[in-house]
Amino acid sequence: MEARRLAILCSHLNPAGPYPARDSILRVSDCSSGEDKVESSNLQNDCVFCKIVRGESPCLKLYEDDMCLCILDTSPLIHGHSLIIPKLHYPTLEETPPSVVAAMCSKVPLISNAIVKATDSDSFNLLVNNGAAAGQVIFHTHIHIIPRKERDCLWTSESLHRHTLKLDKEASQLASRVREQLCRPPEEQLVQPSS
Repeated sequence: MEARRLAILCSHLNPAGPYPARDSILRVSDCSSGEDKVESSNLQNDCVFCKIVRGESPCLKLYEDDMCLCILDTSPLIHGHSLIIPKLHYPTLEETPPSVVAAMCSKVPLISNAIVKATDSDSFNLLVNNGAAAGQVIFHTHIHIIPRKERDCLWTSESLHRHTLKLDKEASQLASRVREQLCRPPEEQLVQPSS
C-alpha cells in the first residue's frame, strides 16, 4: 500500500532526459512536439515562455513533466538561477488554477536540491514576482529558484528595511480584512486591475 501511494505521488517527477551531450546543451525545447502535449489555444503567441513550451525559443531545460518545466533563467541573478513555468499560459498567480500551482510547487524540493548541489550553494530563495509592482516582467506565472551562498552579494534579510509588527488596531483590522477576503468565493478573490 505504501509503495503504491509513493508511486502515485512520484508519478509526475520525471526529469527532462536523456540529458544532451555537454557540447550541445543549448537546444530548442521540444516540450510540445506531440499531439498529446499542450494545446496551442492555451498559449500566447507573443509570450516568451509559451514560445519555449512550443519549441520556438531556445532554453536550457532542467526538468519537464506534463504540467510544467524548469529552465535556467536567461538573465540570472546568480549562477543556477532557474524558473519553474507551467506549460499553459496564466498571466498571474491568481489566474493559475490551484492544481497547476500545486504541481509547480511539488517540484520545488526535487529541483532546488539538485540546483543547490550542482552550484555548490548553501541554500536558495524561492520567489514569485506577481504583478508589475512586484517586479513581474514576463506575464506568465513562474517561480524563481535562486541558489545562494554566504556572502554572494545578492541580498540578506538584514539589508531589507523591515519593521516590527505593532499589534495595534491597524494590524488587527488588516488581519480581519484578509480573513474576510479568504471567506469570499474564489472568483471574487481575484485581484482586479486598478483603474
